[in-house]
Amino acid sequence: MKILGIIPSRYASTRFPGKSLADIAGKSMVQRVMEQVLKSTLITDVIVATDDQRIYEHVNDFGGKACMTKANHESGTDRCFEVLQAQDDQYDYVINIQGDEPFIQPEQIDLLASLLDEEVQLATLIKPIEQYDQIFDPNVVKAVKNTKDEAIYFSRNSIPFQRNESESDWLKNHTYYKHIGIYAYRTDILEQITQLPISPLEKVESLEQLRWIENGYKIKTAITHHESIGIDTPDDLRKALEHMK
Repeated sequence: MKILGIIPSRYASTRFPGKSLADIAGKSMVQRVMEQVLKSTLITDVIVATDDQRIYEHVNDFGGKACMTKANHESGTDRCFEVLQAQDDQYDYVINIQGDEPFIQPEQIDLLASLLDEEVQLATLIKPIEQYDQIFDPNVVKAVKNTKDEAIYFSRNSIPFQRNESESDWLKNHTYYKHIGIYAYRTDILEQITQLPISPLEKVESLEQLRWIENGYKIKTAITHHESIGIDTPDDLRKALEHMK
C-alpha cells in the first residue's frame, strides 16, 4: 500500500504570520514537522503543500519535497487534493499532517496508517480527555464514536451531555475524547469530498469533518495517548520551547 504524507503549510496566519518558518531551537517549524513524519515506517513519500514561495524554497533548501498550490483553498483537505493531482505516482491513501504540529509523534502517524485496509474511507485520531476544563473549552474539539470505532459526531460543545450528573463529575463518569487533527483519506474519497458543498453542520461548528459525516461518509478512529501540541500563536511557540527543555 502506498501512502502519501502531505503537510499543508501556509505563510499567512491571522494570529501568527509566517509561523511555518518560525525558529524552534535551530530548525523551522515546517522542517521539524517533516522530520517527524519521515520517521514513520508506513509513509511512502512526504510533501509540503504551500502557497508561499518562501516556504517552498526553504523546504527545498533543507532537502525536503514541496509543491506549490493555489492560495485560495478553504482547507488543508483541498490543498492535499491539489498536491495529489500533481503527482506522477499513484497512491492508495493520503495522510494530512498539520503543519503547525512540530511534536507530532511518528507512532501516531503509524497508528493512523495501520487502520488503512482499502475499505476504510477516512480515518483520524482521538485522545481521551484528562483535564476537566477541556470538556468545556470550545477550542478543544470533542469526538463521539460508535462501537465500530467510527466517528458519530464532532463538536466544540461538551458532548455527550450528562443529564442527571453534576458537571464536576462528568469526567469521572464518562470517557470524553479530544479530536487530534490528523486525517487519512482514501484517494478516491479525497476527490469526492473536495467536491461537496459546505454543509449546515460544518457551517455552524466550523468543522469540515462534519461535512463528510453529513454526506454519509464513515470516519474510522483510533485512540492515541500522545498529547497534541499545536502552535497557533507566538505564545504557543514560547510554551513549545519550554516543553523542549
